[in-house]
Amino acid sequence: MIFKGDVFLYSATPASTKLIEFARELIEEAFEGRDPRTAQHEMPVEEFAALLADLKPRFIHHPTSKKILVALMDELGMALDKTYFDVPRLRTSTADHYLDSGISYAYHAHRDCWYAAPFCQVNWWMPVYEVVPENVFALHPQYFDRPIRNGSGRYDYAEWTAVGRPTAAQHIYSDSRDQPKPEEALDPDELRLVPEPGGMLLFSGAHLHSTVANTSGTTRFSIDFRTVHIDDVRSRAAAPNVDAACRGTTLRDFYRADDLTRIPEELAAEYEAEALATLT
Repeated sequence: MIFKGDVFLYSATPASTKLIEFARELIEEAFEGRDPRTAQHEMPVEEFAALLADLKPRFIHHPTSKKILVALMDELGMALDKTYFDVPRLRTSTADHYLDSGISYAYHAHRDCWYAAPFCQVNWWMPVYEVVPENVFALHPQYFDRPIRNGSGRYDYAEWTAVGRPTAAQHIYSDSRDQPKPEEALDPDELRLVPEPGGMLLFSGAHLHSTVANTSGTTRFSIDFRTVHIDDVRSRAAAPNVDAACRGTTLRDFYRADDLTRIPEELAAEYEAEALATLT
């Protein structure tokens, strides 16, 4: 159903609640007594960006983050020996364009598959604190099977991981990195869902989605991660590719849930070769 464009919204569970509570511990420790949701009104933007540059990798690579994530997937009945996930990322969306670049990038409309994600990828998103329609993100479901002229043909995942991603914290006032985005005007209709803290939104990585212009007055903190099922990776069961033309694959970023081993290299190499073949 997800590969056909359906979107699923789940209530918070014990494990997802534990994950956001762990995220809050790290966030509130980093902000040293300030309310993280309103701290942007008290801090120079350079200081805020530097704080996030330390905080986000600490959450992403913390062994506790992975441990709770595995417990969450187990709690939901997923096959841990066949489910692979990428590291859970801590995201922020500040209000009133305070920090839209680099470490707190405000994503234009995009499909993850423009960034070399496999079309069998399932995206997971959950808020850490309460959110409102003015600071979540938007889905554009009318484009699920409708192509858009875009810049994915200039995107190479290997180059991005070597050059683009490591420089994120340097981009404070603007972001000059070339990232795949629409190159035509879009239908303004969009879907905004508002989960409770720890509530989970699941959707295909092929869905067009974007960061909402945050007009709430508060910074939004959220967690997202992605999963693939190894049987889907092998069989190529997936959402349709209607317009992606990027090079490379993100499959090497995925860990198997039961033992944290990586996706078999031969599969990643196959996907890389297939992406290149479609361009030539």
